[in-house]
Amino acid sequence: MRGFAGLLVLAVTVVASAASAQVHVGRNVEGGLPWSVAAPQGASWSLVCRFAPVTYEASQWDLRHWTNKIATTGTGAARGRLPHQDGRCTVTRTGGPGPVAIAMVKDGAVLSDATNDTAHPAAVGFL
Repeated sequence: MRGFAGLLVLAVTVVASAASAQVHVGRNVEGGLPWSVAAPQGASWSLVCRFAPVTYEASQWDLRHWTNKIATTGTGAARGRLPHQDGRCTVTRTGGPGPVAIAMVKDGAVLSDATNDTAHPAAVGFL
């Protein structure tokens, strides 16, 4: 019985620490790191960004929706922000003429990468 109680306490501790590691951002889902995709000749692309888990208000009924990923597609240039101050993004050229590039800024430091190859995404990140 002692072994079971010890395992139960350990399980509760692990679940509680994982839940407390999430940051609740409310409705401010774009309050973190800025990202920017460039495709100067109009190439199409897909973007996937991963970050530390956050909860946000998705609707008036869903006040604690969980996420750790943003995925979107586009053509040409686009900008946005992650919900947190850490994260990494990859952009993959999916078609059209020219290269695609991704850039992120944190505390005045800029990271960027570019690709012209549909098989090799460009990637940047601050963790």
